[in-house]
Amino acid sequence: MPLVLRLKQATSIPLEVDGVRLEVVRGQSVDEVFRTPIQYGNAQAPLGEFFDAAGSAVDNELVWEGDCSAVKLIGAGLTEGRIRVEGNAGDWVGAEMHGGRIHVRGNAGDLVGAVYRGGRRGMTGGEILIDGDAGDEIGHTMRRGLIAVGGRAGDAVGFSMIAGSIFLFGEAGIRPGAGMKRGTIALFGPHGPPKLLPTFKFADISRPVFVRYYLLRLREMGFFVPDECFRADYRRYCGDFLELGKGEILIRSS
Repeated sequence: MPLVLRLKQATSIPLEVDGVRLEVVRGQSVDEVFRTPIQYGNAQAPLGEFFDAAGSAVDNELVWEGDCSAVKLIGAGLTEGRIRVEGNAGDWVGAEMHGGRIHVRGNAGDLVGAVYRGGRRGMTGGEILIDGDAGDEIGHTMRRGLIAVGGRAGDAVGFSMIAGSIFLFGEAGIRPGAGMKRGTIALFGPHGPPKLLPTFKFADISRPVFVRYYLLRLREMGFFVPDECFRADYRRYCGDFLELGKGEILIRSS
């Protein structure tokens, strides 16, 4: 059984839980986990004031339950193991994570897999799966890894992206790939794609083998992938030519 942290009551004041590290709590008792300090607004408080707990993370799995839409920094800095969010999550899910997997079975806020303000790079490995919607600047300055969003994505997906892959299955906001150097942003949704920045240029139409591999991998992890994504061709645009110009945006052909 994983360690399950269940939010006692929804809060409008943000809770920042980057101090709850899977590699730490898997060796702790429930009482020790309860004493973990978290940020509550502009003050610190013990985790146990806001969450009930059951089970153990000895098998490298942590589950957050309840409406965690005001709970920020879930899985920040994750190096290995699995984190599930059975509900919504706030901003900075998987910020600067290095490995492991986070699966949010709901919506997430802004800056999924992103870099901390003033940092050098965002996530450098691992997988973040969001079944629902996610906010702005997904994958900001990410260096490696995979982010998949089943619902709508906000603006500036892959902003300043260094490398890695972002797969979007719903409607995407404006300015995807702004400032990206390398990496892949793939748009699988049936909606019309957003207008790309003029610093991206059309390259070709193809059916990339690595896309099929990633889609199969997502299905293995329990993420919904429509069948038509496997049969589609993809229009490829290269950019951002204000940077290295070695990134790509793939758009599913209708």
